[in-house]
Amino acid sequence: MTDPIADMLTRIRNALTVRKETVEIPASNMKREIARILLEEGYVKDVKETGEGYKANIVITLKYTADGQSVISGLTRVSKPGLRSYTGAQKMPKVLGGYGIAIVSTNKGIMTDKQAKAANVGGEVLCSVY
Repeated sequence: MTDPIADMLTRIRNALTVRKETVEIPASNMKREIARILLEEGYVKDVKETGEGYKANIVITLKYTADGQSVISGLTRVSKPGLRSYTGAQKMPKVLGGYGIAIVSTNKGIMTDKQAKAANVGGEVLCSVY
């Protein structure tokens, strides 16, 4: 697999399309941090980890509104292995005018665009969620 983050986002997007309750993703430190941010920002209900070592998986419980619509309406990969996308703190992208979030990998860890701007750090824009 050349792009595990894109695989994670695609699994979540596919599970949302068929209205699944949970989605299981092979674990890695970066995927754990992205799932943590999605949980903190209120885009998913719960994040758990099952298994140990190489067999570890992240189980994400997806969140839907009362009428059955998904809370996540868009999930796109910004920086790809063939074309990396870096930005400074001052030029941090706004997703839907501030209604969505961009997940950024900085030298201080993985954080949202708002947190990176507050910490005055730039980095690689991994994906956008809205």
